[in-house]
Amino acid sequence: MKARSIALLGMLALLAGCGGRAALRPQEGASLPPTPYAAREAPTAEELMTPGPQARPQRSDELLRRSEEREDDRFDLPPTA
Repeated sequence: MKARSIALLGMLALLAGCGGRAALRPQEGASLPPTPYAAREAPTAEELMTPGPQARPQRSDELLRRSEEREDDRFDLPPTA
């Protein structure tokens, strides 16, 4: 009984993983959003689904490899009373 349950769960997991991969398109009766101002053509569904640079900024992995003295900052002034 236990092996049968495990086999059933495995088959359900495999079935859940085989989703269809068709091109994106609007639902029936709906259309894509209007063309943005000053754009030559309306963006495609794929372009609308791609996040922009503000949504996914690039990561900077530059590591500080050694201690370095800071350069003198002429704008680092003490507070005035």
